[in-house]
Amino acid sequence: MITLFSLLTALPAVLALHLLGPELVLPAFSILLFAEAALAVIAARLLQVPDNAERITLWDLAGGFALIGCAAAVFGEPDQAALSLTEQGGPRPASRP
Repeated sequence: MITLFSLLTALPAVLALHLLGPELVLPAFSILLFAEAALAVIAARLLQVPDNAERITLWDLAGGFALIGCAAAVFGEPDQAALSLTEQGGPRPASRP
C-alpha cells in the first residue's frame, strides 16, 4: 500500500516539475497531497484494518499527506503566509458597536 501511494505521489510530482511553471508546482503538489490524504482516509474506512501500533497504517499515511500538503501550500504562497502572520500597514480603524 505504501508503494502505491509513493507512486501516486512521485509520478505526478515529476510531471508537475516538467509541465508547470515554477510558481505553480507547490500549489499543484499541495492539491495532489490533499487528494491522496482523502484517498487514504477512504481506503482506511473501507478496509478497516485493526490498529497496530507497531506498523504504519493508512491513517498515518493520510495524516502525513495532509501535513505535507499544508506545508506545500504555505511555502507555495509565502506572501500570503506572511500577511497572515504579521500585521500589515497602520493601525486598524476602531470598529463600531
